[in-house]
Amino acid sequence: MDLFPSFDDEPSLNAYNHLFNALSLIPISHYLLALSILCAIFLYNFFEFHFLHDLLTGFRGSPVVLTYNHSSHIYNAVVSNCRILHGRYLATPWLSSPHFQTVFLNFFGNPPAFSYRRQLFHAADGGTMALDWLLSSDVSEGAFQMNNSISKDDTTPLVVIIPGLTSDSASPYLKHVAFSMAKCGWNVVVSNHRGLGGISITSDCFYNAGWTEDVRVVIDYLHDKYPKAPLFAIGTSIGANILVKYLGEDGEKVPVAGAVAICSPWDLLIGDRFICRRLVQKLYDRALTIGLQGYAKLHEPRYTRLANWEGIKKSRSIRDFDNFATCLVGKFETVDTYYRRCSSSSYVGNVSVPLLCISALDDPVCTREAIPWDECRANKNIVLATTKHGGHLAFFEGIMASRLWWVRAVGEFLAVLHSSPYMHVQKKIENPGCTLSLGTSIDQGPYVNVAEDGMVAAAGNEHASDNHMEDLTKLDKIHNVNSDKLVPETEQDEHETETKSVIEHSTVQVSKQSKEDIKDAKSIDVISPVRRCLNQLCRQNSRSTWLLCCIAIATSWPLVGSALRLLFGKKKLRRYPNAGR
Repeated sequence: MDLFPSFDDEPSLNAYNHLFNALSLIPISHYLLALSILCAIFLYNFFEFHFLHDLLTGFRGSPVVLTYNHSSHIYNAVVSNCRILHGRYLATPWLSSPHFQTVFLNFFGNPPAFSYRRQLFHAADGGTMALDWLLSSDVSEGAFQMNNSISKDDTTPLVVIIPGLTSDSASPYLKHVAFSMAKCGWNVVVSNHRGLGGISITSDCFYNAGWTEDVRVVIDYLHDKYPKAPLFAIGTSIGANILVKYLGEDGEKVPVAGAVAICSPWDLLIGDRFICRRLVQKLYDRALTIGLQGYAKLHEPRYTRLANWEGIKKSRSIRDFDNFATCLVGKFETVDTYYRRCSSSSYVGNVSVPLLCISALDDPVCTREAIPWDECRANKNIVLATTKHGGHLAFFEGIMASRLWWVRAVGEFLAVLHSSPYMHVQKKIENPGCTLSLGTSIDQGPYVNVAEDGMVAAAGNEHASDNHMEDLTKLDKIHNVNSDKLVPETEQDEHETETKSVIEHSTVQVSKQSKEDIKDAKSIDVISPVRRCLNQLCRQNSRSTWLLCCIAIATSWPLVGSALRLLFGKKKLRRYPNAGR
């Protein structure tokens, strides 16, 4: 029996002829309609739209999920009083896609119209950063003013904003949060990364995803200049990764009263794998790479000297750029080494500042797979807020997409924290008495001077250190640029020249003084450092020293006993030579 009838049979051919005739009778417009429906279904899933879901749920939005430690005072006393964080988030209906939200934010964004006042900050290594200020008085009564300044005794809260990758103070999302905080009566300063904000690179040091030194010196400078103003910090994207890493590195020592991290990548290694996974993520990877190449183009002479410029131009991904630029400039062995060392997820447990973290589960750039859920839950100072939708740094809401949900949430959280007794207070941790650091022993001496009469004295480099601190004080004065005026480029060059001269002067003084101390040291006691450390150990804990002695005797006794038995055995044989016969 033939299970598969031949197509040569007359009945089979007639059946297919009838089918083709029937299909030919269907209008072409119907085919186009069916193709359009299939394309719409594909694009709806490809761009991760959720409009139908919002429609079926009556546009109620999705609840904000909070992850926290149940014994956390930050949640019980602060976040529990934040109505927005306990509400729901509904995305703008015509932007009901994480990709549409992210793209709309970068190309349009509906930012408020205002201007910053600029201050140039010069780092100790010669680098220059732009601090863009927006005071509460600048936006008061709906009109922008620039006639006011901040006094040293001002108690108005001050918030520092750290931008994302290749972003500066002109980015729409940063203008949203800066204007909102200023309208609430706060003073705002955007700390632009090196080489961004229209400022040239003035040293061989570039920023990267884990470079916390610039944030540290800027925050310390602001805290010293305005000691009575509570200081808060907001980090966005890569800026959030830098902020969390800085908070974890310094722990209780940070002068920040509270902080917020928005859409942090957390684990750069996981993020690198994620952004190369799907076609739509590869588009973001390519777009961000083009932005990095544009940043490198602005500073081509230094990148040509310090990195692989041909490799930078041929880069097709962020990983390629990091391989040819970031690793070479930052002295990282491999790209994976750079990602591991600069990820903030490993520093979450050491954060001692009240920290609110906000992330969207559909973030197309920073995946939710990298969120350190357990670490955030274990730390009593951290509250993690996640929404089902929002995109990357977008969170548009309202029919006109004129507001960002996370901006309102941040403003409410910081306001409640500021009025609570749970703001962080800086704790200065003194260095321990006995340190065995090689760098410390070399830098701080002491040297041994032998006088002609045979007296031995320890000569350190305290006076050189005092001179160096005086020069650093002079250098800090250079940082105190008047924030009431925009700084022209000529004045910037003068400050750079003055900074370099101060650094060179201090370096020459220290080197000259070290040479004089070395000349005076005619004889150096090599055992004195060991003896000094042992004396310090004895003063700190005498029991530990005796315990070490007992352990040494116990461990060496078998060897000593064998040697004694051998020695006395030979003496007995010599005394009684005929004893063994």
